[in-house]
Amino acid sequence: MIKLDHLALVVADYRASRDRYTTNLGLMIEFEIPERATAALQDDAEFTFFVHQAASDKPAGSSTTLYFQVEDVVATHRDLVERDVAFVHGPRKEFWGFGAELLDPDGHVVRLWDERSMREEGGG
Repeated sequence: MIKLDHLALVVADYRASRDRYTTNLGLMIEFEIPERATAALQDDAEFTFFVHQAASDKPAGSSTTLYFQVEDVVATHRDLVERDVAFVHGPRKEFWGFGAELLDPDGHVVRLWDERSMREEGGG
């Protein structure tokens, strides 16, 4: 059996990324290691991903894309926009399916989708 267990993102400021994911998407902090500039964040299904601050001589950012399943992508988008969260685009049909897209503080792509919209609206 192969099961994705953890994911790590190299970021410019782990505290800013930690706060963005916990405040905007409701992830929980599983644990934090400040002396290593690392926080472990967990979703409702207990999947953990790490935000780890890049060394000063190495840039943050990558071509990583995170996909978060939400209950209702249209309602989630509306709620986040009301809290002044900027989006690349709102819910719409894309090559990967139907959903909304935003960027985290380091430019990692974050895509939000829901099962019903994906099934009914489909992908490109």
